[in-house]
Amino acid sequence: MAARTDTVQRTDAAASALRTGRPLALLVWALVLLGAFGLMGLVVSLNAEGPFAQPIDDWWRRLVGAAPDGGSHTWFLPMFFQYLGEAPGALFMVILLPVGLAVVGRWRSALFVFASCLVSLGLYSQGMKNLVDRPRPAADDVLSLFGPLFTVDHGSFPSGHAVAAGALVAIVAALVPGDRRTLRLAWWVVGTLIAVGMMWQRTLINAHWLSDTFFGIVAGVAGVLLMWWAFWPWLQRDYGRPVWFLRFGRRPAADA
Repeated sequence: MAARTDTVQRTDAAASALRTGRPLALLVWALVLLGAFGLMGLVVSLNAEGPFAQPIDDWWRRLVGAAPDGGSHTWFLPMFFQYLGEAPGALFMVILLPVGLAVVGRWRSALFVFASCLVSLGLYSQGMKNLVDRPRPAADDVLSLFGPLFTVDHGSFPSGHAVAAGALVAIVAALVPGDRRTLRLAWWVVGTLIAVGMMWQRTLINAHWLSDTFFGIVAGVAGVLLMWWAFWPWLQRDYGRPVWFLRFGRRPAADA
């Protein structure tokens, strides 16, 4: 009996450590991606008019850039990505999702989402935009290229829309319990399509260079991974937590 008790205690201790111990891999990936983002920002700041990625950026722009009199940038799919990175997407990520999580009793997850948005959309995106201030693609009559087809703010690096897309993908992945591997894998597939789609849309409308969008995705994911690591114990406590209002009316099970 004593041996069995010791085994149970060790199992419980291991399970408790698994729930509370922060995975080192999350922190490592967050710092690696942040380092790559910061290094690219430094490179762009040293030559904002033509960083090393400019030849690829120019080639991609000539390949996918749309003209203002065409309809390739105004149908459902590109407009979905346009709104995802603007007020509707921000409303969902910053307000509706955290409030919804808090309403069902997962206030820890709500704080994680809010903190992730502050770090990725605020600190990483806007901070780098103001430090680098890379010029956006401009019209070129000789090459028949056009400038941004929608209203944009200053600074092309990084793409704020891409940062939002990367953050959304990582946030949802973090909210899915780790034991739901199939669901999390399915979301990573969908999330990859969202990230690639956002990169396509931002370059389609000539609002950003390709490298702006790629490193925007990197910045969004990096910010959320850092918060995922920081909030790991709280997220573990929220996984599988029953929704509070579904417990109303339940009777305790009768003793055998």
